[in-house]
Amino acid sequence: MDVDQKPGALVIIGGAEDKTGDCAVLREFVRRAGGIQARIAVLTAATSQPREVGEDYIRLFERLGAESIQVINTEYSEDGDRQEAVEVAEQATGFFFTGGDQARIIELVKGTRVDKAIRERHAKGAVVGGTSAGAAMMPDTMITEGDSATNPRVNVVDMGPGMGFLPGIVVDQHFSQRGRLGRLIAALVQQPVILGIGIDEDTAVLVDGDEFGVVGQGAVTVVDESAATHNNLQGLLKDEGLAVCGVKLHILTQGYRFNIKTRQPIVPEAMIQPPAVVPV
Repeated sequence: MDVDQKPGALVIIGGAEDKTGDCAVLREFVRRAGGIQARIAVLTAATSQPREVGEDYIRLFERLGAESIQVINTEYSEDGDRQEAVEVAEQATGFFFTGGDQARIIELVKGTRVDKAIRERHAKGAVVGGTSAGAAMMPDTMITEGDSATNPRVNVVDMGPGMGFLPGIVVDQHFSQRGRLGRLIAALVQQPVILGIGIDEDTAVLVDGDEFGVVGQGAVTVVDESAATHNNLQGLLKDEGLAVCGVKLHILTQGYRFNIKTRQPIVPEAMIQPPAVVPV
C-alpha cells in the first residue's frame, strides 16, 4: 500500500435515515464514496428482506447520483465467498451495510472473501457505511441485543464479536428514540473499552482518522468512562442496579466534532463565544 494512502472514512448512521427528502446523511455517504463517480456495494446480510431492501437503496443512491450501485446478497454462509460477489467488492469505492440484525452480518460476512476484499478496499480509501445494525457492527465488540429505556444493570445488554472497523469503542443506535443510555453504560462498564457512542436516528458520525464529525437531524451522545472513579460491578448480581461515578457525557449535534484519541469535543468556530469585554 502507498505510504501516503490512508483508510477510508466510516459513515455510521443511527438508523431511520431520511430516504425521501434531502437525504442529508445518505448524501454525505455518497459524497465520501466518490460523488457522481461513486461505485457502491450494498450489503444486505442483516435484513430478512434482502431483495426489497437492496432495491430500495439502489433507487436511493441512483437518485443521489452515484455512478454504479450493486447489491451483494449473502443469504447463505457460502454467498460471501462467491467470485462474482468478490469482484463487486473489489471495484467498490463505498460499502453500505443495511439495517436488520447485526448478528447476521457477523455470521454471513465476517471471515469471507467478500470481507477480505472490503478490508483491502477500505485500507486503500474506500468508505464503509452502515445504518442501524450496520452501525452496531462497526466495533470489534458490539452490542448484539439488550433492553432499552432502563437503568444500567449487568443483564441489560449482551455483547459479541463485531466487524472491527472501529476498535475499542462501543456503538449504539436509535439512541435517544429508544432510551438506550442505560444499556450503553452497562456495555462500557463490562467491556475493556472507555468510549461509547450513541447515535440518534437520521444522524451519523463521520469517522476520519482520529476524529469524527456529526451530521443529521439528531444528536450523538459520547460516554467517556476513562475518568470514572467507581463502579459496583464486582460482586454485583446480574439483576441488580449498576452504579458508576465520574463518567463524562458529551452531547454533540451537527457541525460538532470529537477527537477519539484525546477524547475531547471540538466546538465549531461559529459557536465559540468571544471573551466578554469588561468595562474599565
